[in-house]
Amino acid sequence: MAVKEFSVEEKLVSLIRLQKIDSKLDEIRILKGELPMEVKDLEDEIEGLHARQSRVEEEINGIMEFIEQKKEGIKEAKALIAKYEKQSENVKNNREFEAINKEIETQQLDEKLFEKYIKNANEDLAKKAVLLENAKKAVAAKEANLAAKKAELEKIIKDTEKEEKVFNKEIGEARAQVEERLLQGYDKIRNNYRNGLAVVAVEREACGGCFHSIPPQKQSEIKLHKKIMVCENCGRILVDSDLADSVSETGK
Repeated sequence: MAVKEFSVEEKLVSLIRLQKIDSKLDEIRILKGELPMEVKDLEDEIEGLHARQSRVEEEINGIMEFIEQKKEGIKEAKALIAKYEKQSENVKNNREFEAINKEIETQQLDEKLFEKYIKNANEDLAKKAVLLENAKKAVAAKEANLAAKKAELEKIIKDTEKEEKVFNKEIGEARAQVEERLLQGYDKIRNNYRNGLAVVAVEREACGGCFHSIPPQKQSEIKLHKKIMVCENCGRILVDSDLADSVSETGK
């Protein structure tokens, strides 16, 4: 089966259509901007903040358990002091009295030590409470920001979903209609420029990509559609504006 040979004009039409579809998809991507990345970064940041909040909450619980333990220690010390004081009423000699007094002093020292532990722990607890409050505020602020970014992104996706779906289908068909050699050159040129323009019309006697002046003779050749012409300055594929205007991205 013979492979169909396309004329230069047909090749140019295919390239123009491909460029128009790519430009439409570029517009949608620009409309979304950095939102998808910002949403992902915020989700990761919130996950980290939640982990930090959980650690602070665990530390607070640990401090509170420590305080309760020391309070129990104080109760036990007081109970033992009361017990030894009662025993001191029935001592029979100085040796027993001194031994009981020593036990009382030990429990009193323990009581003071436990009180000191509790005081220090309460100071730590107050600091952790501030950290926890700040963590909660940070999470709330980030979550509010995330909700706004998601809502903005979802609106853009909703507004462009149908159009993007059509163009994603069209792009495959358009690329299939461009011969491999031209397609490789087209992709290379597109990747070289931030605006993604590889095929441009001659406008006001200049390249529509870099605005470099196009000599009259070359403009005449471009209008004949007899060969693929490129800008000597930027390397973009040049077409005449009438042909460019006549081609639709939908192929209709």
